[in-house]
Amino acid sequence: MSARFDCADPVQRTAGLEAAIAALRNGELAVLPTDTVYGLAADAFSPIAVAMLFSARGRNRSIPPTVLVGTARAAAALAEDLGAFGQDLIDEFWPGPLTLVFRASPTLLWDLGDTKGTVALRMPLHSVALEVLKQTGPLAVSSANRHGHPSAITADEAQEQLGEAVSVYLDGGPCAENIPSTILDLTGTIPKVLRAGAISVDRLRTVASVIADNEHYAESASPAVDSRAVDFKPASPHPLEGSGGPAGPTVGEPPSGA
Repeated sequence: MSARFDCADPVQRTAGLEAAIAALRNGELAVLPTDTVYGLAADAFSPIAVAMLFSARGRNRSIPPTVLVGTARAAAALAEDLGAFGQDLIDEFWPGPLTLVFRASPTLLWDLGDTKGTVALRMPLHSVALEVLKQTGPLAVSSANRHGHPSAITADEAQEQLGEAVSVYLDGGPCAENIPSTILDLTGTIPKVLRAGAISVDRLRTVASVIADNEHYAESASPAVDSRAVDFKPASPHPLEGSGGPAGPTVGEPPSGA
């Protein structure tokens, strides 16, 4: 039976954090609040737990979850290289609603789905999520909703959709922003916005030269990131939507990430 904790109550918050950390370390699923929407979390280094995450959401491996981290140092350890702009973007926008897609370190022993050698990383600006992450290490996190349904912005919405598939629900109240993170692909020479979100392209351009909506360049990149059922137009066609082939014009639900 799922356990639920009200993080507005100090006693329940402490108990809930302990329960969520224990469940995640045991290969189970937990739902936690973030600064964007509620997230469904699993141990990123447990293939069985990640498979449970896909099953709970009712979607396949074609769009891997975002990996949330508790520190910028943890992100650097997961990426092969931060590139020309990665560190500056992290310094400016983390913790916060910016997901950065890097080439994954080839030394990583994990299975996040069809990543095509990439990893989507974010450090959330939410005290509950950060407290969990600093104890568990990197977590594979998808939006806490069934595939095709709206992202959960309350613990009630998450529990209604995911039910007993989740061991622990941490209720942090309604998500303050209810806007998904901006997803920026750093795997190519020029950073490319994969999804418009909480951080505008103009803000990104104060740090890096960014390709945005209706702007194209010859380089082909095909990173994989989690998809959320939210009404935000992608800034460029998502490489894994549609036929599942390489990057190109596609149709389908707007991509998004934790």
